[in-house]
Amino acid sequence: MIPVWAQVTYLGAAACFVLALKGLSSPKTARAGNLLGAGAALVAMVVTFIVYELDNLALIVAAIAVGCLIGVPVARRVAMTAMPQLVALFNGVGGGAAGLVAYLEMSSAPTVFPLAAAVATVAVGSIAFSGSVVTFLKLQELMTTRPVTPPAGPALFAISLAVTVALGAALYADDGAGVWLGALLGAVGLIVGILFVLPVGGADVPIVISLLNAFTGLAVAASGYVIGNALLLIGGTLVGASGTILTRLMAQAMGRSVVSILFGAFKGGSTAGGGAASARPVRSAGPDDVAIMLAYARRVIVVPGYGLAVAQAQHTIRELVDLLEKRGVEVGYAIHPVAGRMPGHMNVLLAEANVPYEQLLEMDTANGQLRTADVALVVGANDVVNPAARTSPGSPIYGMPILDADHAGAIVFLKRSMRPGFAGIENELLFDPKTTLLFGDAKASLTALVTALKSL
Repeated sequence: MIPVWAQVTYLGAAACFVLALKGLSSPKTARAGNLLGAGAALVAMVVTFIVYELDNLALIVAAIAVGCLIGVPVARRVAMTAMPQLVALFNGVGGGAAGLVAYLEMSSAPTVFPLAAAVATVAVGSIAFSGSVVTFLKLQELMTTRPVTPPAGPALFAISLAVTVALGAALYADDGAGVWLGALLGAVGLIVGILFVLPVGGADVPIVISLLNAFTGLAVAASGYVIGNALLLIGGTLVGASGTILTRLMAQAMGRSVVSILFGAFKGGSTAGGGAASARPVRSAGPDDVAIMLAYARRVIVVPGYGLAVAQAQHTIRELVDLLEKRGVEVGYAIHPVAGRMPGHMNVLLAEANVPYEQLLEMDTANGQLRTADVALVVGANDVVNPAARTSPGSPIYGMPILDADHAGAIVFLKRSMRPGFAGIENELLFDPKTTLLFGDAKASLTALVTALKSL
């Protein structure tokens, strides 16, 4: 029997998890929310060591030490551009751990609901693990980012899913005693996870990460039910619910349904990724000409994108904006919901450079200001300003809400090359008569603009 003080502590930790999620909803409170959630998890772990008589204590401590030795350096050294990949890996590890716990507890789980939860956790945890590994490989570009559609892909996925359900039913009927049956269920679940993610490509991958995060949350909640741990049950439910909500919000930001994102590749509806560079002529200029254009503007709206993150140019863009403001130019940052590769990715990046929160404009506000802006300065963004989302029904991004950079008086594009964005399609805005391109690495181009502005 768990002591009352321990139960109260677990309840307090669960309340802290809720408050942590609330804190993460705003850039101003995100750091405090993150620390609160981590602190609550640490307290709950310490209480567990105190309350329970743990077998194999030395192995448990050794596993924690190994995890810390791997996790801490990775988390500290990871580039902000690689944060979605790290989230995918952490999520996969969580799902795999929940599946393993449920597998070990199946034979001793009571009948009916706990056993059903254990069986489901093995399957869902395996799917979340393998699917998350594939999303990591795609985002890290260790494999193609384009959709991979095996021959008879839908049939293979349907068959593997049916086999998973059948194995789960057989394992449940066997009272969870079939060790090899449980291992086979986990193995087939791994195959389902791979087939689930392979057809997803391009800009859709981060949305699948969020969905798999919801799967992991459900798996953790179910494992908490199996072992009778209310904190795991509450924490997993929070993760599952927040992951589901985030998936819907991201899909809405892309202007597409979750079903079309997951299975659109089978009928040509998935954002492809990759794509060849265009050979069409464009108007380009040097840093001096662009600096003059910016210096004598009344209002400039910066549209940051993944290219800014890759170049680690957040501090340089802040320096450029400070110079413009000293000249009396009104400047704001237009933030698309999926700027970068995940919601909030760009906000965190700019927060590193101490960009005031008041200058970060959500899409609706930004679009209103873009209509009256003299210059839209697009730095490393592409798909989120592509007019094809409004004008080309056959485009894979058609219907996706975008930033209306084409409504500004002039558009300056900072691009490394003429290659398309992550969705793999050409951007007609590059060929607009109002558009001027400044080619080069985002940080180098912004540095040249800073130097040119200082000389005016």
